[in-house]
Amino acid sequence: MLQSLAGSSCVRLVERHRSAWCFGFLVLGYLLYLVFGAVVFSSVELPYEDLLRQELRKLKRRFLEEHECLSEQQLEQFLGRVLEASNYGVSVLSNASGNWNWDFTSALFFASTVLSTTGYGHTVPLSDGGKAFCIIYSVIGIPFTLLFLTAVVQRVTIHVTRRPVLYFHVRWGFSKQVVAIVHAVLLGFVTVSCFFFIPAAVFSILEDDWNFLESFYFCFISLSTIGLGDYVPGEGYNQKFRELYKIGITCYLLLGLIAMLVVLETFCELHELKKFRKMFYVKKDKDEDRVHIIEHDQLSFSSIADQAAGPKEDRRQDEPFVGPQSLAHPDGSAGN
Repeated sequence: MLQSLAGSSCVRLVERHRSAWCFGFLVLGYLLYLVFGAVVFSSVELPYEDLLRQELRKLKRRFLEEHECLSEQQLEQFLGRVLEASNYGVSVLSNASGNWNWDFTSALFFASTVLSTTGYGHTVPLSDGGKAFCIIYSVIGIPFTLLFLTAVVQRVTIHVTRRPVLYFHVRWGFSKQVVAIVHAVLLGFVTVSCFFFIPAAVFSILEDDWNFLESFYFCFISLSTIGLGDYVPGEGYNQKFRELYKIGITCYLLLGLIAMLVVLETFCELHELKKFRKMFYVKKDKDEDRVHIIEHDQLSFSSIADQAAGPKEDRRQDEPFVGPQSLAHPDGSAGN
């Protein structure tokens, strides 16, 4: 008897705080996922980093042995300056791109990466004035971009997602949930094909040093706004039609970002995902809901009263002007 009472009390306790328990498991799962990623990246990339460090040490030692007139300190100063310039997008290599990093098309590409928060990092402002303007430009431009993308995605979602689902549901009588799931999967497949696989094949042809995996990697890193900057198109040696190529990449990134947001919005509107997300949200108290209902009723009553008073005010404005004495004495008699 006591065990059954204790078990039922524990069940009631868990059900009462179900959202908090789910949120706790969500936080724990996210932390474990971070640790899992760190372990995998470390185990995969650390051996390659060690080999690269050993290779660089051998090259440095061999270079100093072949050029005894050059001290190690002078070599490190030169390499430090070269690496510093490389971080700003300027290279001293003879086979590097001979184009300027801050012509109009390159600046347009940089502005698009700033506003979309992609930020490859291959080109950064050199002057203090450019850095200050970048801060001000981002503070205004990033919310502006979010507003722009939200408005565009909302309109595209109506025509691409909601109307097709409603059409098949009303016209053919299919279940709305089933139609929404099938539509989301098809839309995701079309988006991946048009903005990942096909562009990856194009980039693998236009970029001499990229294979298909590296091109697909660039597309995913860019459209997910991660923007690591290890692969940037249009920076090769003697790139043909570089200006037009940069403009095309800018348009691709903008359209691809819109397509990604439309797909995410489509999946987020699925009934099953909505139920899953609500598991981790804080549930509103009944008293709070009652207050919201009362406020909504008062607001509705006041709006109805305003709408009812509106025609009366309009009729009163249409009537000829009546003096104060006439209003006080409608029968026309003057007050003594």
